[in-house]
Amino acid sequence: MLELLLNFSQSTGIYWFMNSPWGWPIAESIHFLGLCLLIGTVGVFDLRMLGMANGLSYAALHKLVPCGVVGYLMNVTTGAMFLTTSPDQYLFNPAFQTKLFFMLIAGLNMLLFYFTTAAAVKNSPAIATLPGRARAIAAISLLCWCGVIVCGRLITYFRPPYHWCFWC
Repeated sequence: MLELLLNFSQSTGIYWFMNSPWGWPIAESIHFLGLCLLIGTVGVFDLRMLGMANGLSYAALHKLVPCGVVGYLMNVTTGAMFLTTSPDQYLFNPAFQTKLFFMLIAGLNMLLFYFTTAAAVKNSPAIATLPGRARAIAAISLLCWCGVIVCGRLITYFRPPYHWCFWC
């Protein structure tokens, strides 16, 4: 698996870009900007669903979703660049594994929202208090994305010299 990721990185030029003087800092900056777009969008919407900023329309806030999607795509792209350039520092890193777990839960939570609750939320009046399910989904989302941020920061502090992995 490590060789496959590293070979991909080298054959596409990602490895050489990332190991250039400005490659990693540029990718980190884009990753951070993507995170700002994603968390800014998701965070504002989730906080609104939890009852903050009464008077802001859910439908109007939902129009920000494309900004969050762009941010997510920026993060996936740069995250893949980090992973393929140095797979041994990520695949075996408990902070990275936990970050992926939080991302999985956040994604499943988002699917639950869109399949069960989104239409009712978008059509709710701006001053309405949402049902418990919508508020629970918002709270889980915020907790998961906070976990993603914390674990992302912890990745640099867990540079495993060993090969420990949940799925290896």
